[in-house]
Amino acid sequence: MQLSPAVDAFFQAEKRSDASALAAAFSPDATVKDEGAEHAGSEAILAWWQAARAKYRHRAEPLDATTADGRTVVRARVTGEFPGSPATLTFAFTLAGGRIARLEIG
Repeated sequence: MQLSPAVDAFFQAEKRSDASALAAAFSPDATVKDEGAEHAGSEAILAWWQAARAKYRHRAEPLDATTADGRTVVRARVTGEFPGSPATLTFAFTLAGGRIARLEIG
């Protein structure tokens, strides 16, 4: 499966638990929507990811990806310490300038 460099960097950083690499995949004014909350800006996104990692100890493995209307939607198998694990979630990425401008997880 072919992923854009920013989306691939996101999943590779997830795999390695590399917070710095994950943060670098996002634009400074990016937003993330996850579990009904929105996180805006680099610091908030980093804090969101670190809190989720500590709480769920999750891993996301991309299964497939589609691109349409300027968005890349990746279905991923997510495992971790949460009810219903493993689960298949969608990661909808909007890119700008080669980086992630918005991510919606559902």
